[in-house]
Amino acid sequence: MEELKPSPANSCPLTPLGFLERTATVYGDCPSIVYHDATFTWSQTHRRCLRVASSLSSYGIGRGDVVSVVAPNTPAMYELQFAVPFSGAVLNNINIRLDARTISVLLRHSEAKLIFVDCASRELILEALSLFPHNTPRPALILIADENEPAAVNSTITGGDFLCSYEDMVERGDPGFRWVRPRSEWDPMVLNYTSGTTSSPKGVVHCHRGIFLVTVDTIIDWSLPKQPVYLWTLPIFHANGWSFPWGMAAVGGTNVCLRKFDASITYQLINRHRVTHLCGAPVVLTMLTNAPDNRPLDHPVHILTAGAPPPAAVLFRTESLGFVVNHGYGLTETAGLTVSCAWKPQWDKFPASERARLKARQGVRVAGFTEIDVLDPKTRKSVQRDGVSLGEVVLRGGFVMLGYLKDPIGTKKCMDDHGWFYTGDVGVMHEDGYLEIKDRSKDVIISGGENISSVEVESVLYTNPAVNEAAVVAKPDEFWGETPCAFVSLKDGLVEKPSEKDVIEFCREKMPHYMVPKTVVFKEELPKTSTGKIQKFVLREIAKGMGTTSRVSRM
Repeated sequence: MEELKPSPANSCPLTPLGFLERTATVYGDCPSIVYHDATFTWSQTHRRCLRVASSLSSYGIGRGDVVSVVAPNTPAMYELQFAVPFSGAVLNNINIRLDARTISVLLRHSEAKLIFVDCASRELILEALSLFPHNTPRPALILIADENEPAAVNSTITGGDFLCSYEDMVERGDPGFRWVRPRSEWDPMVLNYTSGTTSSPKGVVHCHRGIFLVTVDTIIDWSLPKQPVYLWTLPIFHANGWSFPWGMAAVGGTNVCLRKFDASITYQLINRHRVTHLCGAPVVLTMLTNAPDNRPLDHPVHILTAGAPPPAAVLFRTESLGFVVNHGYGLTETAGLTVSCAWKPQWDKFPASERARLKARQGVRVAGFTEIDVLDPKTRKSVQRDGVSLGEVVLRGGFVMLGYLKDPIGTKKCMDDHGWFYTGDVGVMHEDGYLEIKDRSKDVIISGGENISSVEVESVLYTNPAVNEAAVVAKPDEFWGETPCAFVSLKDGLVEKPSEKDVIEFCREKMPHYMVPKTVVFKEELPKTSTGKIQKFVLREIAKGMGTTSRVSRM
């Protein structure tokens, strides 16, 4: 047996791109994408993706080139998850909620060669490119028009800013294009940025193998049936929609596209298209349950949620409407969910409060992942499985990223020689082997599914000439899950002290609006340790005790 070796016949590189090719054969005449009154079939989607890949190739885009996409959940956005890597290029989805300054930094960091731009983001991208330093090469632009977005500039391409439209790319491309298969399954496939980091961008690079594994594992863990109807309430620019663009192709599902989440429209689409599955941050659950026109569903709809654990009351209200909620845990660095609540049927008999408590735990590793653990930060040994002993959550498995783009030190720091990826999240391990996240060691605030770095917000606050010290922590919020709460001490001798509104408006001018503090607390002095470090855990407790209504306070 030791003489039997891998050969070209049995060692083809793993890639999720082949899912589309197969589905075009099996489900060719079945619906692939639904958007307003338009419906595409899987054979049409397959040909359109090949055409776009062909056009990219004709523009000189090839292996290793970065192609960025700035778009909401539209048919073009879905197609580009295949079309860009079909050309051999690395796919980079950019958060459309970021400001021009941040996007400019990310584009320069990634050295993107070309950008697909949705019509509604046209001015945003032009502003971002205007911030490029002189003599810095600028990426080419392709405009994605949308007749369903009347407020945006759709049809005209003026001033030489854009090469052509997306549909021009489809029309000109070759439907028989032989897509560029990876030479190795370790070849880079996607580049995602962890947040709108401006000073030190963290570009997460994933290979074909990792995306293939997380896609297949998510299908298995969520028990996705053949031909589900999936509603895109989760932005695809969030970690490639947790791998579901490729997952829906694998099972021949129908993708119902939605430009922007709206609870009322979501209910309409659920009923109109008999939606069976959707994903979203816990805030999606809150918005669905608080919608004035919500009513019990006439068929079950499965929801997969991740991020801050949904409050028990929100879980109860959501499931009382007929939604079936699964909860998990993952990071941009793992390309999707690596931990699942792994619900057991016998738990259905428990009281609602106990079911919600169990479901709010992150759970156990998904079947295809190798190992998770919680390590004591001092001894680097596993903590006791008592649900109390805190430690850092560490992961090991095929979904873990290749590393951070242009950041070997950062990559080395989070992946050690013992084979662990250190998440920076603090958690406990329960007696039954289920993981529960307790905190985020880097003080990341998860607001409505968006990750907000407290350090970034603090860096902006410190640019205010009136601010002496600043610290930002998460404040519980019934709607968003968490919102940024800023604790600020002012400089002595100020003739006019800023108000909460002044501080908030100052931040709104300098960062994406979702990152702006919703609450400002003025203190004479911020609590510190003996070494002079601000005690954020003290501030966190104060924020928790303030309730869920944003307010200004002087202490």
